[in-house]
Amino acid sequence: MTTLRPAELSDAPAIAAALVRNREHMRPWEPHRDESFYTAAGQEERMSEPGARRWLRVDGERVVGQFTLSSIVLGPLCSANLGYWVDAGYHGRGIATSSAVEVCRIARDELGLHRVEAGTVLDNHASQRVLAKAGFEEYGVAPRYLHIDGAWRDHRLFQRILHDGPPAGLAGR
Repeated sequence: MTTLRPAELSDAPAIAAALVRNREHMRPWEPHRDESFYTAAGQEERMSEPGARRWLRVDGERVVGQFTLSSIVLGPLCSANLGYWVDAGYHGRGIATSSAVEVCRIARDELGLHRVEAGTVLDNHASQRVLAKAGFEEYGVAPRYLHIDGAWRDHRLFQRILHDGPPAGLAGR
């Protein structure tokens, strides 16, 4: 049984170990990374960056996935970008879908966000199925959107509208 919980700086070694374990599996979907990315120090540095919230999917002490809301913007936009990965050995168990749903709930109920967006490389059909099952809708294709696996790759763009109420602090305006 796996659980989803907020990531902490003390998780950096376990995150690094999971990334090393899944490096080849994630290569087609990830940008090229400096070797320091795959170290505990590199993960501590990444986790200290402002403007993001991270959650881990864990099986006991083993990190088997990470879910990140980045580029969090409040005010009239109230939006964030969802990024995630799941350990190759844990695919097909519904972990990505249930975690994406829970992160969207947190985004709505705790952060007051209006929408969450995500993008996938065009041929990442598994991730596109995850997003569809988690309530995301495709809204376009972005040519040469991100530099992934050594080249600029087109991406399918998805969004999930979380609520249509006014932004926090602007109710009644």
